[in-house]
Amino acid sequence: MPATISPADFRTLAAAFPPPTLIDARLPTAFAQDPELIPGAVRGPGDQVHDWALDVEPWRPAVVYCVKGHDVGRAAAESLRAVGVDARALDGGLARWRAEGGATVPWRPPTRWVTRARPRIDRIACPWLIRRFIDPAAEFFFVPAVEVREFAATRGATPFDVPDVDYSHVGAQCSFDAFIRRHALADPALGRLAAIVRGADTDALGLAPQSAGLLALSLGMSRIFADDHAMLRFGMLVYDALYAWCAGASGEAHGWDPAALLRATAR
Repeated sequence: MPATISPADFRTLAAAFPPPTLIDARLPTAFAQDPELIPGAVRGPGDQVHDWALDVEPWRPAVVYCVKGHDVGRAAAESLRAVGVDARALDGGLARWRAEGGATVPWRPPTRWVTRARPRIDRIACPWLIRRFIDPAAEFFFVPAVEVREFAATRGATPFDVPDVDYSHVGAQCSFDAFIRRHALADPALGRLAAIVRGADTDALGLAPQSAGLLALSLGMSRIFADDHAMLRFGMLVYDALYAWCAGASGEAHGWDPAALLRATAR
């Protein structure tokens, strides 16, 4: 695996799904002098890799950049590879990205979201939607239901999947639908996924054949994970897989054809 990736190849990689985790590894002093990011990047300072490396999702490739693509970015990518992540440094760093016409955006603090503890279905699907389509650096908090509103008011967080808030159930639709509607996410694959989530979350399993499977996975994961953030971490993979199926694999079939297998293994 190459240790670096060019800006052009990164653009190609970023167009795939799931997108790579893009990490701005510039040291705090360099970042303070130029607090702009490549769109979609999250902050992961290169002198603090030990604090964030294990939070990077191992099923997604990662691209790390620093100022000029030298020691800081390459060392951070190497640290990620050491924990099993397919990580590369952006060749030439932020300087080359800009020189080749790449855009940057001002850094903003991560958005903060709060919902009820012990998340299932909607309360995992919504964070997945936020991180993949709204704010990749978003932070999530899971608290007892009676504490959600107070936490939101005192900690600058937006509540979701509780009654009488902007991101909640409306009629037959669930909170996942509310996010899609309020953020105008016109993606046919998301629309298909929304039906699956809605069916699983509202006990309307006839909405999509996959809803029953999602319900079973969610209930099973809640038995495996006692920690809500651990469940969110691995639940992200479930929704990555479902979205990938909705976007391009729904027409594929799978079966058992022993004659074809014999022909294939006889070659």
